[in-house]
Amino acid sequence: MIPFDANNPRPFKEWFDELVNKYNVPGFIENDPVTIPHKFSRKEDIEISGFFAAILAWGNRLTIIRKSSELIQRMDNAPADFIMDKDERKYKAFATFVHRTFNGDDIIFLARGLQKIYCEAGGLEAILSPSIGEKTTAQGISRFRKEMISQAYLSRHIRLLPDPAKGSAAKRLNMFLRWMIRKDSKGVDFGIWKAPAASLMCPLDVHSGRMARRLGLLSRRQDDWKAVEELTRNLRLLDPADPVKYDFVLFGLSTDKTYA
Repeated sequence: MIPFDANNPRPFKEWFDELVNKYNVPGFIENDPVTIPHKFSRKEDIEISGFFAAILAWGNRLTIIRKSSELIQRMDNAPADFIMDKDERKYKAFATFVHRTFNGDDIIFLARGLQKIYCEAGGLEAILSPSIGEKTTAQGISRFRKEMISQAYLSRHIRLLPDPAKGSAAKRLNMFLRWMIRKDSKGVDFGIWKAPAASLMCPLDVHSGRMARRLGLLSRRQDDWKAVEELTRNLRLLDPADPVKYDFVLFGLSTDKTYA
């Protein structure tokens, strides 16, 4: 490993860019939740299936993929049409759905919120993308939360709605945003939204945080929004236009026994 040095990032960048080429490859898709939206070609289907796959991304990756696939099947494999259907009887499809602490009521709450966003607010891209004057996606995530709780909700639903303004790292929504906004020749991320990749914030969890600290990219001990800001700020020293491509490296190194 080459330690990160903010005063001289070039050697670290050269090594890290090589690792991006190693981990950001089509073969990554098969065993990652991003495989779920890759089953679709319609923009809204990609967005909605990707959103649920990201929200359910908690625990073993193969289990996440299996449960996300099950959820999409309960939507008749047509997530956009399902969300836009105004017939409330459709929600019976989620009655027995369970994934870790998620249950059918959670999915119904999210589905109703998505329907409202698509019908009244222009869709997920309009809500989550940076508005004029916003340099990052942080405010979009807070805006999304505000839209979702403009409907009736239970206290348990709040845990589904991270808010950077309240200190949350918002790992799963940052991962979803990476899928929607980043675009390159490798084909893992979709790049179907117009926002610049420079506005993205790096997904951060206990595993990527541990690796980032080991490499010297992160000094803050908590895995919170301030840590996301510090990590992304350092990644921008490596590539200001596309800092979150290095998310592939942090994840890859954290699962690679060579670097354990």
